[in-house]
Amino acid sequence: MGEICCNVGCNVSAFVPSRTTLLSHRKRIHASGEQLKRKALTTRTFYRLQSAVATADKECTGNVLNILRERGLLDACTSEGSLSEATQKPVRVYCGFDPTADSLHLGNLLGIVVLSWFQRCGHTPVVLLGGATGSIGDPSGKSVERPLLETKIIQSNTLKIGQNLEEVLGRESKYPPPLVMNNLDWFADMSFLDFLRNVGRYARVGTMITRDSVKTRLDSESGMSFTEFSYQLLQGYDFMHLFQNHEVTVQIGGSDQWGNIVAGSDLIRRTVAKDSVFGLTFPLLLKADGKKFGKSEDGAIWLSSERLSPFKFYQYLLNTKDEDVLRLMKMLTFLPLNEIETYSKLMNSKNYVQNSAQVRLAEEVTRFVHGEVGLQKAITATKGLLPGSDTELDIDVLESLIDVVPTAICARTDIIGIPIVDVAVKVGLRKSKAEVRRMIDGGGVRINNKKVLDVSTCISPEELIAGRMLLISMGKKNKFLIQVQS
Repeated sequence: MGEICCNVGCNVSAFVPSRTTLLSHRKRIHASGEQLKRKALTTRTFYRLQSAVATADKECTGNVLNILRERGLLDACTSEGSLSEATQKPVRVYCGFDPTADSLHLGNLLGIVVLSWFQRCGHTPVVLLGGATGSIGDPSGKSVERPLLETKIIQSNTLKIGQNLEEVLGRESKYPPPLVMNNLDWFADMSFLDFLRNVGRYARVGTMITRDSVKTRLDSESGMSFTEFSYQLLQGYDFMHLFQNHEVTVQIGGSDQWGNIVAGSDLIRRTVAKDSVFGLTFPLLLKADGKKFGKSEDGAIWLSSERLSPFKFYQYLLNTKDEDVLRLMKMLTFLPLNEIETYSKLMNSKNYVQNSAQVRLAEEVTRFVHGEVGLQKAITATKGLLPGSDTELDIDVLESLIDVVPTAICARTDIIGIPIVDVAVKVGLRKSKAEVRRMIDGGGVRINNKKVLDVSTCISPEELIAGRMLLISMGKKNKFLIQVQS
């Protein structure tokens, strides 16, 4: 990062890494300068955009603000009446994502869902990646300063998150396509003095220190660095740049982003003297007990399939508690409210099939994040893990489990004709043969979901599905997949 220097040529390295290192990866992320402006505006053809807006208008009944309010997705907004009027015509709305990891997580999903609601109502979603601001980290909601990331990591994270978001928001061609941008493209060439002249002179320290994200940290033992304190100015400039160069008039973010969003609209009002920009926040995603939704015992529930399989993503949603499921259906899915109300009534009736609301929630959210292919993989893997001889296994099911359950590759001679007792111990399912025998006697051992009845049972060639795979189950939860080499 380096210290702030005092010579005229000082770069904005007080806020972001040096220009040389940052620019090395820019072409992989986005075009720069004037090319970026032109390409961002013509990411898809004009004709597709016109068609998408027409289609969206037919599907989106009512104003987008009313939809967000009805679904619990509207926390606050600036000039609600004017924003409601402005959204009668197509607008461009943006949400920023800092690349502090190589994937977004379930807690970030609300921002994507809100962008998609605007998109479904005929507006263009703009994804802003914090290739520059990610090197600092937003202090909002944080009790201590974020650790600084290496430039290469930020670049890699930016690329991966951008691809993931473009895939999610660009999956349906009938909606306006997303524009994906990177604030490194305008901050990397900005000197520190330029930043002070163009942005700092319009900021009021008295106002800045009243922001919740700042007040909390200033009152804490750790305090707040100048770097973090300046973050709201960087985000404010993002909004001004997008407004001036890409006709973006709406910024959205979580409720903890309100101060940063207002900083942007204030900057635009002071510099361009326009009242036609708006900010909107949505509530943070919490469980009924007040804890953050999107965390498990194993850590964050990642949106990228490279970090978390669609199966595990699906399973997390499937385990949603009854007191949370209806609210999450409203907030995270695009199901009609009357359909969600039907689930509400069913849950209080004798005819309710247990967890059917959770199944629907898991299906809809997994489809939105991972697409139909990802959803089917998750469903297939779920069926493959159900105990009982009525669950048929085929090679597609078993292959879908490779990233889900422990897997071993064994020679054919080490499996075929060998007692299941020996195999279970060899692959580490149990420590002793005596323990395996006791489980067989108790009906707790299965091969390909078929119960093993005799402790002397050996694995036969017929039990290799497609001649190369089998699944061993020890109890309800312990599964082990074996791939057999010829």
